[in-house]
Amino acid sequence: MIAVANAGFRAIAPDYRGYGLSDIPAEPEKTLLVDLVKDTASILNSLAISKVFVVGKDFGAMVAYPFALSYPEKVAGVITLGVPFMRPGGASHLQTLPEGFYIRRWQESGRAEADFGRFDAKTVVRNIYILFSKSEIPIAPENQEIMDLVDSSTPLPSWFTEEDLEIYGDLYHKSGFQTPLQVPYRSFSEKIESPNQNVIDPKVEAPALFIMGEKDYVFMFPGMEEYLKSGEVKKYVPNLEIIYLPQGSHFVHEQFPHQVNQILLNFLNSNKF
Repeated sequence: MIAVANAGFRAIAPDYRGYGLSDIPAEPEKTLLVDLVKDTASILNSLAISKVFVVGKDFGAMVAYPFALSYPEKVAGVITLGVPFMRPGGASHLQTLPEGFYIRRWQESGRAEADFGRFDAKTVVRNIYILFSKSEIPIAPENQEIMDLVDSSTPLPSWFTEEDLEIYGDLYHKSGFQTPLQVPYRSFSEKIESPNQNVIDPKVEAPALFIMGEKDYVFMFPGMEEYLKSGEVKKYVPNLEIIYLPQGSHFVHEQFPHQVNQILLNFLNSNKF
């Protein structure tokens, strides 16, 4: 945010409902991805902003792209990190992974709550950062939980400080994990219908950028590498540019902030409106 603001752009980064400093929904289990899309539109309306670049990290792509499909007139460009535009039905490929795959585990009502509940929020965040910064997909054996995949003696990644951990831990202590488990993990099957879009063959026409570390475990998801490198993704996002960072993990923006900031700025400056 500081980098783009210093370059003359206005940067807005809301906490999704049930995350960070935002209020927890009265019924977190009923929260949907479409709620986050509508929240984004409401924020822009309240600030009288007619057009924006939308930037989403990880499941932020599952908000950014439906927003671009639903409100194309408001979108100057879309940037996502770690997760690309997912073709219709693309998430079904994840069901081919073993039962211990972290997304399948966290979709199971009560499973993650019991797993996380053995630790304080700071420890849960620590374990997730350690797990998700690796190039292997987090998959637990049948009689083990996801949190047990991390040894307590394993150090944090070098680019993630204890101060970072304190801040994130405090935020998740406030919000809890119920809404974050609902959205995105228990909302994967949700279909967000966009006006004037073909449900089977949607197209995001706005300029788009996808940044991914080549050591990101998401790259190992079934069909992901072929989807990206064959160009199939451009069937849905024809004006997409993809940039890979060779040593980048799933947290590429925290691992290489200056490099990612420069990539963002190059895209923003090339597509100013």
